[in-house]
Amino acid sequence: MIAETVCSAVSAAGLGIAAVTAYRKRFLAATRIAAYSLVPIGLVMTGVVEWLADTAFSPTAWAGFGVLGVAWVLFTSTRVVERRRGGTRKERRAARAAARPEAVAPAASAPSLGQGSRPTGRPATAPRGDDDFSDIEAILKKHGI
Repeated sequence: MIAETVCSAVSAAGLGIAAVTAYRKRFLAATRIAAYSLVPIGLVMTGVVEWLADTAFSPTAWAGFGVLGVAWVLFTSTRVVERRRGGTRKERRAARAAARPEAVAPAASAPSLGQGSRPTGRPATAPRGDDDFSDIEAILKKHGI
């Protein structure tokens, strides 16, 4: 009964503040304040406040929360055991990597590109100097540039 009275008072005060805000020509803020102030009275009218009050003072409800806590502990402990039983992290990663299909065939020297996916810019080259450019020339010849 007290919770319903408090919620009603909070809603009335919020609507009063919204009226003052609207009087100051701040209609958007006034509408937002009015929306927030109607929430407590709406909760009272739907019965949520009464349900919460009954739950908060009920030993059965607290026992239910205890049972939920035990269930959560059991669930997490089984997850820990399941992960430990799966082997080491390296073994699990190796198993996942073996299960994934390769993006490029293992025997391929380079990924094949489809039509229209050729780079349009100039190839990047090393700075000029005494370096040997034969490997760069071989790459450019390989790609037909």
